[in-house]
Amino acid sequence: SSKMSELENTFRKFAIYGDTSASGDTMTGKNFSKMCKECRVMDGKSVTSTDVDIVFNKVKSKGARTITFAEFQEAMKELCTKRFKGKSPEEALQAVYGLLEGKEPSSAGTTKATKVGAVERLTDTSKYTGSHKERFDESGKGKGLAGRQDLTDNSSYVGAYKGAGTYD
Repeated sequence: SSKMSELENTFRKFAIYGDTSASGDTMTGKNFSKMCKECRVMDGKSVTSTDVDIVFNKVKSKGARTITFAEFQEAMKELCTKRFKGKSPEEALQAVYGLLEGKEPSSAGTTKATKVGAVERLTDTSKYTGSHKERFDESGKGKGLAGRQDLTDNSSYVGAYKGAGTYD
């Protein structure tokens, strides 16, 4: 059953993708759809995103928003015959499992910070002058709120009053 553990591994990796509180035991429809897309189960011709959504809603228990690994296997049984039409259900299932094994969610389309030309000059805090300079410490790390605004003096004296604290 090393094949199953490989598959379960893939299932868990996609189940926790993008959700820090997820345990990896259940998968949302969004992640199921992502997995089908990235592992090429969904090819846009014989298996479309609509098919994937329909199968997901068919296998999940009523009122639930996620599927378990067992329900996921059911879903794969449904999808494999569509994806590999000419094969027997068993062969098709193995072929789909072959697509899924050892895969993990890619972070395609995530934005990388650019460090080219003008951007580098704009983000170099050592070149800042005036009031902007005070927003960063020596290392160039921002001071947060403390460096951003004039902190209000709540001593209940008028500003620039010299005799503060002299009244007994």
